[in-house]
Amino acid sequence: MQTKDYIVEIERLKKEKNAVILAHYYQIGEIQDVGDFVGDSLALAQEAAKTDCDVIVFAGVHFMAETAKILNPHKKVLLPDLNAGCSLADSCPPMDFKAFVDKHPDHKVVSYINCTADIKALSDVIVTSSNAKQIIDSFPADQKIIFAPDKNLGAYLNKVTNRNMVLWDGSCMVHESFSLEKLQNLMVQYPKAKLIAHPESEEQILNVASFVGSTSALLKFVTEDEALQYIVATENGIFHQMKKDAPHKELIEAPMQDNSSCACSECFHMKLNTLEKLYHCLKNEAPEIQMSSDLLDKSLPPIREMLRLS
Repeated sequence: MQTKDYIVEIERLKKEKNAVILAHYYQIGEIQDVGDFVGDSLALAQEAAKTDCDVIVFAGVHFMAETAKILNPHKKVLLPDLNAGCSLADSCPPMDFKAFVDKHPDHKVVSYINCTADIKALSDVIVTSSNAKQIIDSFPADQKIIFAPDKNLGAYLNKVTNRNMVLWDGSCMVHESFSLEKLQNLMVQYPKAKLIAHPESEEQILNVASFVGSTSALLKFVTEDEALQYIVATENGIFHQMKKDAPHKELIEAPMQDNSSCACSECFHMKLNTLEKLYHCLKNEAPEIQMSSDLLDKSLPPIREMLRLS
């Protein structure tokens, strides 16, 4: 089938099955365009929590679909490609993390939503890059905290909250691969461009950025700010919505550390989902996210706490 045929069939199947498509900003443009809700992790979690649809198709990666299932244990939650994982989530093995937590018995555990359900089950509260500062600030100043799994986001939050959280040593392969040297050369080439960066990026990148924020905050900044050129240090899927919201502005990908000629700030996990896979996923109601009732029960409270505090 051609693209337009997939779109027609997807729209038909959504009505037939009372299904909703939740699409992350890092998905390919065609998937974002057929999504009923497009957003960052916080917005999509909020939508998953309140949907009245029978079937949830999560166009994102595995931990996002897991979150939707945790919030909707009796609904069918689908993921177009079960191999759409997350390098950051993979950097925090549950058994190792439990041992880490056990070594800090007087610490609260704050985990970034980019983690597996097993890590969520070991946490006191979940955060996203949109609400992390707000939630961490809600703890008493003397409360000891473990932050996992992203060390770069954790270091940034330590700085902006004036905390000294204990950080798990995890990272995102995309956000940790921006080249400072190439970036500085690009900033010379585009002197009027503002560098904007996601806080999962390394400190050296954040230190030279004009603005640091979550995916949705970066989008809002580009839309409302007066500049006409931006160097964007995050996954390049956000460019689709940025170009729709600010078509008159020039967007430049932050360069990566490898020697390729392209910027390639792309998460291959996110891009595993395609329009064809989305169609077959809806048609066959598979692959489906399956979780034990015990894990569903244990991982729900920290997510509910996040939604309450947000």
